[in-house]
Amino acid sequence: MNMGKESQLRPKANVSSYIHFFLNYRNKFKEQQPNTYLGFKEFSRKCSEKWRSISKNEKAKYEALAKLDKARYQEEMMNYIGKKKKRRKKKDPQAPRRPPSSFLIFSQDHYAQLKKENPGWSVVQVAKAMGKMWSTTTDVDKQPYEQRAAVLRSKYFEDVNTYRQQHRGRKRNFRLSARNQRSGRTEPNKRVDPV
Repeated sequence: MNMGKESQLRPKANVSSYIHFFLNYRNKFKEQQPNTYLGFKEFSRKCSEKWRSISKNEKAKYEALAKLDKARYQEEMMNYIGKKKKRRKKKDPQAPRRPPSSFLIFSQDHYAQLKKENPGWSVVQVAKAMGKMWSTTTDVDKQPYEQRAAVLRSKYFEDVNTYRQQHRGRKRNFRLSARNQRSGRTEPNKRVDPV
């Protein structure tokens, strides 16, 4: 039993002219050849070939359907009262950045050399080679990178603490000034006597 507001379903998204053609072609194909099974990949290939071969007049029908569908969707969205997608909070540019891991420090040190030795490699290929190099590196050879990462990590945590203290102070002052403006106060905790 739903005692609150009735939940409204989000309107179905509009589809392109090609999708309208695809659905229509699929239905016709099923009617003409009901016992034939084509995999999605094969059918899609066949459908795209057919789409490229049809005339502009025939494509115009599907484009008109797509325009109508888009108008329907926009109208339904105007009347839709539902959950809005939450936007991610923007990160404060003054906040300290996370430190790199020991592997990233290793990568920074060896990237230029690997790229110089293999100029034709893509970034992905270099990254894969870097991962293999890191996994074959002994713990003794990894030690300097892990130490540098530990130093950077401790500095990061110190920076975060100072940032939070400064940010908390700014946030508190902002709240106080907003509260004072709403209540008519000019200074914190002091009331102005009416004349």
